[in-house]
Amino acid sequence: MTRLAGKRALITGAARGIGLAFARAYRAEGAAVTIADIDLPRAQDAAAGIGAQAVHLDVCDPASIEAGMDDAIAAMGGIDIVINNAALFTAAPITEITRADYDRVFAVNVAGTLFTLQAAAKRMIAQDTGGKIINMASQAGRRGEALVAVYCASKAAVISLTQSAGLDLIRHGINVNAIAPGVVDGEHWDGVDAFFARYEGKAPGQKKREVGEAVPYGRMGRAEDLTGMAVFLASSEADYIVAQTYNVDGGNWMS
Repeated sequence: MTRLAGKRALITGAARGIGLAFARAYRAEGAAVTIADIDLPRAQDAAAGIGAQAVHLDVCDPASIEAGMDDAIAAMGGIDIVINNAALFTAAPITEITRADYDRVFAVNVAGTLFTLQAAAKRMIAQDTGGKIINMASQAGRRGEALVAVYCASKAAVISLTQSAGLDLIRHGINVNAIAPGVVDGEHWDGVDAFFARYEGKAPGQKKREVGEAVPYGRMGRAEDLTGMAVFLASSEADYIVAQTYNVDGGNWMS
């Protein structure tokens, strides 16, 4: 028996990477899935490959959140699970952080998570069937890093938001929890590596190799390493788990 049979899930930023891995895992567990992404053509291609739906959703645009959520519900007949996966990364020394960069990252990582969560919660409350909302935090939200102040702060905010929303929404039968990955390999790491090459004077690929070697497990994470927790938190097995953030990071952080 599949663990998410009959459930209906929307995953933001799921046209590639970790979000797409979640979508595949949920489909394998029997859920109907909507891939919600700002890049609709890529989302449509990804959805076609796994028997899912795709909608355009820009987490920085309230109207787009509302429309994307409604389109997903129309396609699936309701909503039971939402993963707030869409996110941006940035890095710079404190003295070089710009207001524009700060605003851009917080608009996606914090406001985007909050208002997508809000839109989902309103619809789950109207359905009166409860639900599961999973936010994507990070090990970066557990501590500061010299060059990653804005990103770290945004993910710390996601952890705090998860706690507050979890405590508020559980009275409606909506469980809000989060996953905090460590360093996860993927195409986004080309951009991360470039930041460190610029600010630390490292050769291309050097930072990626170093962080992988530093993981106690012995390697960087893969998107598939996160899917077990995402399935668990969306399942009935996690009904009594509220407002928690789970580390899935190969041992990088203990809390």
